[in-house]
Parts: sequence; structure tokens; C-alpha cells
Amino acid sequence: MKKLFTCGLLMLTLTGMAQKKKADGWLQLFNGKDLKGWDIKIKGHDLNENYGNTFRVEDGLLKVRYDQYTNFNEQYGHIFYKKNFSAYIIMVEYRFVGEQVAGGPGWATRNSGIMLHGQSAASMGKDQDFPISLEEQLLGGNGKDPRSTANLCTPGTNVVMNGKLITDHCISSTSKTYHGEQWVRAGALVLRDSVIKHFVFSDTVIVYNKPQSGGGNVMNADSTLTQAGRLLTEGSISLQSESHPVDFRKVELFDLEPYVNDPVKLEAILRKLQKRKK
Repeated sequence: MKKLFTCGLLMLTLTGMAQKKKADGWLQLFNGKDLKGWDIKIKGHDLNENYGNTFRVEDGLLKVRYDQYTNFNEQYGHIFYKKNFSAYIIMVEYRFVGEQVAGGPGWATRNSGIMLHGQSAASMGKDQDFPISLEEQLLGGNGKDPRSTANLCTPGTNVVMNGKLITDHCISSTSKTYHGEQWVRAGALVLRDSVIKHFVFSDTVIVYNKPQSGGGNVMNADSTLTQAGRLLTEGSISLQSESHPVDFRKVELFDLEPYVNDPVKLEAILRKLQKRKK
């Protein structure tokens, strides 16, 4: 099965299909108009209490803003698409803007993320800071230093890389640095609990296997969800608010679940996407 997922094929798939409509198989998770289909959970607040109008839609963009905060005060937030997914390609287009809100930690400057295989918003504790998930960390450059994006962080999870269990909280990708307020396209190929690959534009920047619960770096989570070694085969997708304003102009998903048990069909759908790129 692994031979079907060469970097070249997937790069062509992702770059070529990014602008296709739902009729071509892509589901637009963000409709460009409102937050219908999404749940919000911000630390210290009840489910769907959108404190400070943190998550909003303006000018066709899903915006994360802090203009109604006096201090960030560790009020980490996430906006969850209401449906779980298991095998898929997820792509977003994002940019960081403006300045970090007062009280935001230094590490969270120009920092957001796509949370993969996560727990549901409803299962998070009121004072839980991050969902148990695999974070494709989205970073912006500071204008001078190297700072990769599409890194892997592991709140309440661990992964396997090159046959070895990795318990480090964050692992850097091989991506370029993207300074300023430029739009960046990033995403992931997720195939249940077998393989996950992060992409930035057409580059594969990190690969890992056997995503599983365990590890730390989550506060006030239900302990039954952090049992070590439980393989993660599906879960929620969410976007972060970590104290720096960020815009998303596209959040789209191609569902591979109908094909994942049939290598021939899976190869065919990927080849079909490749041809459409041409």
C-alpha cells in the first residue's frame, strides 16, 4: 500500500486540486460566509461560547482576533469542524497578520495549527487548554530567523518515526520559512493510523506513523482519553487561536475513506487527481 503514496504523486495531487469545487470531490469545510458546521471551545469558557468574538468571518475570511481581549491569559481556543474524519487530505491557506495580543507567550508569536485526529469539542474539559490531537503547527517567520512551518506537535499523543516511538512534544519539519503576511498553503495526508504526511505547497516536510494517545502537554483533560498506546484511527479537525491574529481563506478536505480499504481504487483516485492537475 505504501508504494501508492509517492511524494511526487501526492505533490501533484495537492497542488493541482487545491482550487477545485466540491463537485470534484473537495469538501469546503469553511464556506466563506459563516461558521455553520463548526464548534468553538476556548479554555475557561463553555462549549460554543465565542469569548471576545475570537473566531469570526469577515471579508470572506475565517479570522482569529483578540481586539476584545485585555490580556490573553492562556485562553487557548480551537474551532472544530463538527464531523470526524479518518482518511483524507486536508488543506488550508493561512496568513499571520498584525501583532500578538498582550499576555501571549513568546513561543506563540505567529503560531497557529491544524489539529488532526483530535477529540471532540464536547469532550474537552472547561479548563482544558488543547485537544488531545496531532497538531500540524503553522508558524510564520519573524523577518530574520529560520522558522519552519507544518511542524508536528503532540498534545496528549505520540507517534512513530522511522520505526521508533517519538515522545518529544514538537518535531521540526523541513519546510522553508515564510515571513511577513504572505498566504501559505499547508495540509496533510491522513490515512487512519498508518501514515500521516504534512505538506507545504508542493513539498512533503514531515512523515510519521502509528499516531497514538499518550504523552503530556495537555492540562485538565479526561484521563480516560490519554491512555498510552491507543492507536488513533479517526478524530476531529480543528484550527487554533494561540494569541496571534491569523486568517484562513480556505479550509478544504478530500475524503479518502471510500477508497482506503481498496488499494486499486485508492491508486485510481490519486491518479485521477493527478491527471486533473494537467
